[in-house]
Amino acid sequence: MTNEHRKFLQDSADVSFDVEHRKKIRHNMSKYDEAVEKGKDMYARLSVARQKAEFIKRKAVQNLDKYLIDFQERFEKNGGKVIFADDAAEAIHYILEIAERSHSKKVVKSKSMISEEIALNEALGNKNIETVETDLGEYIVQTAGEKPYHIVTPAMHKSKEDIATLFHEKFGLDPQSTPEEITGFVREKLRKKFTDADIGITGANFIIADPGAVALTENEGNGMMSFSFPPIHIVVSGIEKIIPSLTDLDVFWPLLSTHGTGQYITVYNSILSGPARENEQDGPREMYVILLNNGRTRLLSRERHHIALSCIRCGACLNACPVYRNIGGYTYASTYSGPIGSVITPYMKAMDRFGHLSYASSLCGKCTEACPVNIPLHELLLLNRNEFVKQGHADPKDKMTMKGWRVVMKNRSLMNIGSSRLKNYILKSFFKKTWGPHRTLPEISRQSFNKMWKTKKNR
Repeated sequence: MTNEHRKFLQDSADVSFDVEHRKKIRHNMSKYDEAVEKGKDMYARLSVARQKAEFIKRKAVQNLDKYLIDFQERFEKNGGKVIFADDAAEAIHYILEIAERSHSKKVVKSKSMISEEIALNEALGNKNIETVETDLGEYIVQTAGEKPYHIVTPAMHKSKEDIATLFHEKFGLDPQSTPEEITGFVREKLRKKFTDADIGITGANFIIADPGAVALTENEGNGMMSFSFPPIHIVVSGIEKIIPSLTDLDVFWPLLSTHGTGQYITVYNSILSGPARENEQDGPREMYVILLNNGRTRLLSRERHHIALSCIRCGACLNACPVYRNIGGYTYASTYSGPIGSVITPYMKAMDRFGHLSYASSLCGKCTEACPVNIPLHELLLLNRNEFVKQGHADPKDKMTMKGWRVVMKNRSLMNIGSSRLKNYILKSFFKKTWGPHRTLPEISRQSFNKMWKTKKNR
């Protein structure tokens, strides 16, 4: 068992029995559930929209090389610069190179999970570059010295009282401050950060091949200000975010907002096709798009798993998952948590270190049911488990147990050996720990079905 696996089991146990944590998550999730059900009501045929989105994304993933080249050619014709980064270190190198060349010392960032993936804030901090998260949830967790808890709702694990206490400790606000008062304080504090920033960094919800443009969707306007005010705009995106055409947004934007937050459409939706032109007053002087691989082509090479690259990062599978609802986002120790994180992390990082995440699932299928682009997540989790065993990472004791179980289950005479009392004793003596300290082992019946059948036949 690896250190990551051992820590995961310990953290899962701690969080699952943290009553206060469960109360906060259930409250926040219940609000999400209500909003999403209402949001889905706008669709006459939601299944058709999902099928269309599934088709477009799978087509894009299967022709990734073509669409990425198309995007690069058209975006650079618009005056921007596309940079391909093989891994996190390469992406950081290019960003620091841009910052150093432009003598930049102040950065504003809109919400971006991929910047968490490459540990961008830490890298900029090490170079004494001030980096401020401008999404309210991200600003809260940055102020608390934490990472995002959820890929859509970074501060889901905090109550309004927690946040008021945090802002009292950090900024001297009234500990009874309301959410509206805290939001007003943050808005005022960030305003000058936008106007003083040398670089604005954003992620991308979609990279659009046809016009050579980036689509960004958000609710607070901080994304728009992050790319409008600073003279340099850097977009960091995974290569899988590509979609073929601008017209594809008519299906993706509503699906993303409905499944992500329960809205009909997100408040601010921007399409960026390059830096400001000569006759334009607004926008950055320079614009870069860094397209990150970082293990994504390993997923792409898998016959079945490449489907996971269709993910639009709406977070619906996290919210649907009964395991995530109990163990929370931090337990996964990965940028991407929940079912989608459990599927992709072993390939983007390492199967031996993160393969155990594939077992953090009941295989109930709720994640697949919730996914707006029809990724068969529970099936991919099962395939991950198979791959984990085939690569030799399974616990030797588990392998021995399954081997013995297989021999017994294929031999009726071995199954019938011993009384039920003896079998129950063996189970309790040797398998209680494996079954889990909080679960009760099932009792073997005094009479097996095989014996019951024989008795009935002989009557």
